[in-house]
Amino acid sequence: MSQSQPQGVYCASLTPMDAELAPDLPRLIRHSKWLLASGCDGLGILGTTGEANSLSLSQRRTVIETACRELPRDKLMPGVGSCAVADAIELTRTAIAGGVKTVLCLPPFYYKGIADAGVEAFFDRIVQRIADPGLRIYLYNFPQLTGYAFQLDSVARMRDRHGPIVAGMKDSSGDFANMKKFAEGLPGFRVFAGTEQYLADILAVGGVGCITATANVTAPWCAKVYAAKGEARTQAQAVLTALRLALQAKPLVPCLKGVIGRFTGDPIWNHMAPPMMKLAAADIDAVTANLAKHGLTEMKLAA
Repeated sequence: MSQSQPQGVYCASLTPMDAELAPDLPRLIRHSKWLLASGCDGLGILGTTGEANSLSLSQRRTVIETACRELPRDKLMPGVGSCAVADAIELTRTAIAGGVKTVLCLPPFYYKGIADAGVEAFFDRIVQRIADPGLRIYLYNFPQLTGYAFQLDSVARMRDRHGPIVAGMKDSSGDFANMKKFAEGLPGFRVFAGTEQYLADILAVGGVGCITATANVTAPWCAKVYAAKGEARTQAQAVLTALRLALQAKPLVPCLKGVIGRFTGDPIWNHMAPPMMKLAAADIDAVTANLAKHGLTEMKLAA
Protein backbone atom coordinates (compact mmCIF):
# COMPACT_ATOMS: atom_id res chain seq x y z
CA MET A 1 0.00 0.00 0.00
CA SER A 2 1.15 3.58 -0.54
CA GLN A 3 1.71 5.77 2.48
CA SER A 4 2.01 9.52 2.73
CA GLN A 5 5.33 10.90 3.90
CA PRO A 6 5.31 11.33 7.68
CA GLN A 7 5.55 14.88 8.93
CA GLY A 8 4.38 17.06 11.76
CA VAL A 9 3.99 15.98 15.37
CA TYR A 10 4.53 12.29 16.07
CA CYS A 11 4.17 11.04 19.61
CA ALA A 12 6.74 8.57 20.89
CA SER A 13 3.91 6.81 22.64
CA LEU A 14 3.93 5.08 25.99
CA THR A 15 3.08 1.41 26.43
CA PRO A 16 0.57 0.91 29.25
CA MET A 17 1.24 -2.37 31.05
CA ASP A 18 -0.93 -4.71 33.07
CA ALA A 19 -0.04 -6.18 36.47
CA GLU A 20 2.11 -8.83 34.77
CA LEU A 21 4.00 -6.10 32.88
CA ALA A 22 2.59 -7.19 29.54
CA PRO A 23 1.30 -4.53 27.13
CA ASP A 24 -2.25 -3.51 28.03
CA LEU A 25 -3.56 -3.45 24.49
CA PRO A 26 -7.00 -1.88 25.07
CA ARG A 27 -5.45 1.02 26.97
CA LEU A 28 -2.70 1.35 24.38
CA ILE A 29 -5.28 1.72 21.62
CA ARG A 30 -7.42 4.10 23.67
CA HIS A 31 -4.42 6.31 24.43
CA SER A 32 -3.30 6.19 20.79
CA LYS A 33 -6.72 7.36 19.63
CA TRP A 34 -6.61 10.21 22.16
CA LEU A 35 -3.22 11.28 20.82
CA LEU A 36 -4.47 11.36 17.24
CA ALA A 37 -7.64 13.20 18.26
CA SER A 38 -5.58 15.70 20.26
CA GLY A 39 -3.44 16.88 17.38
CA CYS A 40 -0.75 14.28 16.76
CA ASP A 41 -0.07 13.58 13.10
CA GLY A 42 1.26 10.11 13.84
CA LEU A 43 2.50 7.65 16.43
CA GLY A 44 5.96 6.28 17.06
CA ILE A 45 4.99 3.14 18.95
CA LEU A 46 7.59 0.88 20.57
CA GLY A 47 10.38 3.38 20.91
CA THR A 48 12.39 4.35 23.97
CA THR A 49 9.34 5.91 25.62
CA GLY A 50 7.34 2.78 24.81
CA GLU A 51 9.86 0.66 26.76
CA ALA A 52 10.32 -1.46 23.65
CA ASN A 53 13.60 -2.97 24.73
CA SER A 54 12.03 -4.10 28.00
CA LEU A 55 9.48 -6.14 26.03
CA SER A 56 9.94 -9.55 24.47
CA LEU A 57 10.03 -9.99 20.72
CA SER A 58 6.65 -11.72 20.89
CA GLN A 59 5.15 -8.83 22.87
CA ARG A 60 6.49 -6.30 20.39
CA ARG A 61 5.03 -8.26 17.50
CA THR A 62 1.65 -8.36 19.22
CA VAL A 63 1.70 -4.60 19.79
CA ILE A 64 2.53 -3.97 16.13
CA GLU A 65 -0.14 -6.38 14.92
CA THR A 66 -2.76 -4.81 17.19
CA ALA A 67 -1.85 -1.25 16.22
CA CYS A 68 -1.95 -2.10 12.52
CA ARG A 69 -5.39 -3.63 12.97
CA GLU A 70 -6.94 -0.99 15.24
CA LEU A 71 -5.32 2.31 14.22
CA PRO A 72 -4.88 4.25 10.95
CA ARG A 73 -1.93 2.51 9.34
CA ASP A 74 -0.72 5.65 7.59
CA LYS A 75 -0.24 7.24 11.03
CA LEU A 76 2.10 4.56 12.40
CA MET A 77 5.89 4.43 12.63
CA PRO A 78 6.66 1.36 14.76
CA GLY A 79 10.05 0.96 16.36
CA VAL A 80 11.89 -2.15 15.16
CA GLY A 81 15.35 -1.51 16.59
CA SER A 82 17.08 -4.55 18.08
CA CYS A 83 20.60 -5.71 18.80
CA ALA A 84 19.98 -8.78 16.62
CA VAL A 85 19.45 -7.90 12.99
CA ALA A 86 17.20 -10.95 12.62
CA ASP A 87 14.84 -9.48 15.24
CA ALA A 88 14.78 -6.12 13.48
CA ILE A 89 13.94 -7.92 10.24
CA GLU A 90 11.17 -9.94 11.90
CA LEU A 91 9.58 -6.84 13.42
CA THR A 92 9.80 -5.01 10.10
CA ARG A 93 8.11 -7.94 8.37
CA THR A 94 5.38 -7.86 11.02
CA ALA A 95 4.73 -4.19 10.30
CA ILE A 96 4.66 -4.75 6.54
CA ALA A 97 2.29 -7.69 6.93
CA GLY A 98 -0.02 -5.33 8.82
CA GLY A 99 0.11 -2.73 6.07
CA VAL A 100 2.77 -0.40 7.50
CA LYS A 101 6.01 0.15 5.60
CA THR A 102 7.43 3.05 7.61
CA VAL A 103 9.58 2.01 10.58
CA LEU A 104 11.98 3.60 13.07
CA CYS A 105 15.17 1.66 13.74
CA LEU A 106 17.96 2.07 16.26
CA PRO A 107 21.48 1.07 15.30
CA PRO A 108 22.72 -2.14 16.98
CA PHE A 109 23.41 -0.85 20.47
CA TYR A 110 25.19 -3.38 22.68
CA TYR A 111 28.75 -3.39 21.33
CA LYS A 112 30.58 -0.09 21.69
CA GLY A 113 33.26 1.37 19.48
CA ILE A 114 31.70 -0.11 16.35
CA ALA A 115 32.64 1.24 12.94
CA ASP A 116 30.25 3.04 10.64
CA ALA A 117 30.71 0.18 8.18
CA GLY A 118 29.30 -2.26 10.73
CA VAL A 119 26.19 -0.16 11.28
CA GLU A 120 25.79 0.22 7.53
CA ALA A 121 26.00 -3.58 7.18
CA PHE A 122 23.18 -3.92 9.73
CA PHE A 123 20.88 -1.68 7.74
CA ASP A 124 22.01 -3.13 4.41
CA ARG A 125 20.92 -6.54 5.61
CA ILE A 126 17.49 -5.29 6.67
CA VAL A 127 16.93 -3.69 3.28
CA GLN A 128 18.17 -6.76 1.40
CA ARG A 129 16.11 -9.25 3.41
CA ILE A 130 12.91 -7.20 3.32
CA ALA A 131 13.36 -6.62 -0.41
CA ASP A 132 10.44 -4.19 -0.66
CA PRO A 133 10.98 -0.91 -2.52
CA GLY A 134 8.14 0.63 -0.51
CA LEU A 135 10.01 0.21 2.79
CA ARG A 136 10.90 3.47 4.52
CA ILE A 137 13.42 3.31 7.36
CA TYR A 138 13.88 6.24 9.72
CA LEU A 139 17.21 6.03 11.53
CA TYR A 140 16.98 6.58 15.27
CA ASN A 141 19.91 8.68 16.46
CA PHE A 142 20.17 8.49 20.25
CA PRO A 143 23.90 8.26 21.06
CA GLN A 144 23.42 8.78 24.80
CA LEU A 145 21.69 5.39 24.96
CA THR A 146 23.14 3.48 22.01
CA GLY A 147 26.75 4.61 22.22
CA TYR A 148 26.70 5.31 18.48
CA ALA A 149 26.06 8.54 16.57
CA PHE A 150 25.13 8.39 12.91
CA GLN A 151 27.57 10.29 10.69
CA LEU A 152 26.54 12.34 7.68
CA ASP A 153 28.88 10.59 5.25
CA SER A 154 27.77 7.15 6.44
CA VAL A 155 24.09 7.98 6.01
CA ALA A 156 24.89 9.46 2.59
CA ARG A 157 26.45 6.14 1.57
CA MET A 158 23.34 4.25 2.68
CA ARG A 159 21.21 6.71 0.72
CA ASP A 160 23.39 6.13 -2.33
CA ARG A 161 22.85 2.37 -2.05
CA HIS A 162 19.20 2.31 -1.05
CA GLY A 163 17.74 5.62 -2.14
CA PRO A 164 14.47 6.66 -0.48
CA ILE A 165 14.29 3.46 1.58
CA VAL A 166 16.68 5.21 4.01
CA ALA A 167 14.11 7.93 4.37
CA GLY A 168 15.03 10.07 7.33
CA MET A 169 16.00 10.32 10.97
CA LYS A 170 14.68 10.91 14.45
CA ASP A 171 17.48 12.78 16.18
CA SER A 172 17.26 12.47 19.97
CA SER A 173 20.84 13.61 20.52
CA GLY A 174 19.65 16.93 21.93
CA ASP A 175 22.20 18.61 19.64
CA PHE A 176 20.33 20.99 17.36
CA ALA A 177 23.45 21.66 15.28
CA ASN A 178 23.50 17.96 14.42
CA MET A 179 19.82 17.97 13.47
CA LYS A 180 20.41 21.00 11.26
CA LYS A 181 23.42 19.34 9.62
CA PHE A 182 21.34 16.36 8.51
CA ALA A 183 18.33 18.45 7.51
CA GLU A 184 20.44 20.69 5.30
CA GLY A 185 23.11 18.23 4.20
CA LEU A 186 21.10 15.44 2.56
CA PRO A 187 18.52 16.49 -0.05
CA GLY A 188 15.20 14.76 0.51
CA PHE A 189 16.27 13.28 3.86
CA ARG A 190 13.47 13.84 6.36
CA VAL A 191 14.65 14.92 9.81
CA PHE A 192 12.49 14.87 12.94
CA ALA A 193 13.72 16.48 16.14
CA GLY A 194 13.53 14.07 19.05
CA THR A 195 12.00 16.73 21.29
CA GLU A 196 9.28 19.33 20.76
CA GLN A 197 11.67 21.81 22.36
CA TYR A 198 13.20 22.14 18.88
CA LEU A 199 9.99 21.86 16.84
CA ALA A 200 9.95 25.44 15.56
CA ASP A 201 13.72 25.39 15.02
CA ILE A 202 13.80 22.18 12.99
CA LEU A 203 10.93 23.34 10.79
CA ALA A 204 12.86 26.55 10.08
CA VAL A 205 15.84 24.64 8.63
CA GLY A 206 13.92 22.18 6.47
CA GLY A 207 13.11 19.47 8.98
CA VAL A 208 9.69 17.88 8.94
CA GLY A 209 8.58 17.81 12.59
CA CYS A 210 9.25 16.10 15.89
CA ILE A 211 8.85 12.63 17.35
CA THR A 212 8.59 13.28 21.03
CA ALA A 213 7.85 11.53 24.30
CA THR A 214 6.19 14.39 26.08
CA ALA A 215 3.48 14.66 23.42
CA ASN A 216 1.89 11.83 25.43
CA VAL A 217 0.72 14.71 27.63
CA THR A 218 1.37 17.86 25.55
CA ALA A 219 -0.09 16.77 22.19
CA PRO A 220 -2.51 19.71 21.85
CA TRP A 221 0.28 22.21 22.57
CA CYS A 222 2.58 20.52 20.04
CA ALA A 223 -0.13 20.76 17.41
CA LYS A 224 -0.49 24.50 18.08
CA VAL A 225 3.19 25.09 17.37
CA TYR A 226 3.13 23.04 14.18
CA ALA A 227 0.05 24.86 12.86
CA ALA A 228 1.16 28.38 13.80
CA LYS A 229 3.32 30.75 11.77
CA GLY A 230 5.61 33.64 12.56
CA GLU A 231 5.28 35.29 15.95
CA ALA A 232 2.35 33.07 16.90
CA ARG A 233 4.60 30.03 16.48
CA THR A 234 7.33 31.65 18.58
CA GLN A 235 4.88 32.34 21.40
CA ALA A 236 3.34 28.87 21.25
CA GLN A 237 6.82 27.32 21.25
CA ALA A 238 7.73 29.17 24.45
CA VAL A 239 4.78 27.61 26.29
CA LEU A 240 5.49 24.19 24.81
CA THR A 241 9.14 24.35 25.83
CA ALA A 242 8.14 25.25 29.40
CA LEU A 243 5.86 22.20 29.51
CA ARG A 244 8.63 20.00 28.16
CA LEU A 245 11.11 21.22 30.75
CA ALA A 246 8.60 20.60 33.53
CA LEU A 247 8.13 17.00 32.42
CA GLN A 248 11.78 16.19 31.85
CA ALA A 249 12.74 17.44 35.32
CA LYS A 250 12.14 13.85 36.48
CA PRO A 251 12.99 10.51 34.80
CA LEU A 252 10.88 10.86 31.70
CA VAL A 253 9.02 7.57 31.25
CA PRO A 254 8.02 7.21 34.93
CA CYS A 255 7.09 10.89 34.97
CA LEU A 256 4.84 10.66 31.93
CA LYS A 257 3.14 7.53 33.19
CA GLY A 258 2.70 9.07 36.62
CA VAL A 259 1.22 12.27 35.23
CA ILE A 260 -1.23 10.38 33.02
CA GLY A 261 -2.17 8.19 35.97
CA ARG A 262 -2.80 11.30 38.05
CA PHE A 263 -4.86 13.08 35.41
CA THR A 264 -6.94 10.04 34.45
CA GLY A 265 -7.24 8.40 37.86
CA ASP A 266 -6.16 5.12 36.27
CA PRO A 267 -3.53 3.35 38.42
CA ILE A 268 -2.56 0.97 35.60
CA TRP A 269 -0.36 3.77 34.25
CA ASN A 270 1.94 3.31 37.23
CA HIS A 271 3.06 -0.08 35.90
CA MET A 272 6.40 -0.11 34.11
CA ALA A 273 8.99 -2.74 33.40
CA PRO A 274 12.26 -2.81 35.35
CA PRO A 275 14.59 -1.00 35.38
CA MET A 276 11.96 1.77 35.21
CA MET A 277 10.52 2.60 38.63
CA LYS A 278 7.36 4.42 39.69
CA LEU A 279 7.90 7.99 40.88
CA ALA A 280 6.90 9.04 44.37
CA ALA A 281 3.58 10.85 44.70
CA ALA A 282 5.42 13.97 45.87
CA ASP A 283 7.37 14.05 42.61
CA ILE A 284 4.17 13.84 40.57
CA ASP A 285 2.68 16.59 42.77
CA ALA A 286 5.61 18.85 41.91
CA VAL A 287 5.44 18.14 38.19
CA THR A 288 1.68 18.62 37.89
CA ALA A 289 1.89 21.87 39.86
CA ASN A 290 4.50 23.13 37.42
CA LEU A 291 2.41 22.04 34.44
CA ALA A 292 -0.58 23.90 35.85
CA LYS A 293 1.42 27.14 35.85
CA HIS A 294 1.51 26.84 32.06
CA GLY A 295 -2.12 25.86 31.57
CA LEU A 296 -1.95 22.06 31.54
CA THR A 297 -4.29 20.78 34.23
CA GLU A 298 -6.02 17.73 32.75
CA MET A 299 -6.18 15.23 29.92
CA LYS A 300 -9.20 13.16 29.06
CA LEU A 301 -8.51 9.96 27.17
CA ALA A 302 -10.85 9.06 24.33
CA ALA A 303 -13.48 6.45 25.13
